[in-house]
Amino acid sequence: MEWLAALTAGGLAGIGMWLLLDRNLIRVVLGVAILGNAINLGVLTSGRFSGTDAAFVTATTVPADPANPLPQALVLTAIVIGFGLFAFALAVLKSVRESHGITTTDRVTEVTEEPAPDAEEVGLQVHQDDADVHHNEGQPEGLEVRR
Repeated sequence: MEWLAALTAGGLAGIGMWLLLDRNLIRVVLGVAILGNAINLGVLTSGRFSGTDAAFVTATTVPADPANPLPQALVLTAIVIGFGLFAFALAVLKSVRESHGITTTDRVTEVTEEPAPDAEEVGLQVHQDDADVHHNEGQPEGLEVRR
């Protein structure tokens, strides 16, 4: 049973790495999720499946063949953290798709390396008086910021 879980973990790790090397960001996010599951399965496998009894010790009984609860607790924690990471990555991916219209790494890199437009090019006109008014908001009356 342990060898099957080890082979499955290795296969999942290979698939996850293959997806991480793709240029499409959707596949990269899926690769991170699959690689995380492979690592979780590897940690669970390294904790051995040999235990047949629960690892509870009472005042009167001690189990003869207890399961190791530490890898199970670590994997449960990693699953929760991995799900949070996956949800955050999907939110970032949605934001990238909405702002750039594409999820290919080359195009996103090109867009992010372009210089930001100046305020005058966009059509915004910033005056020094407006900047002072906005800078002084939220301060008590009679207290002005001097430059």
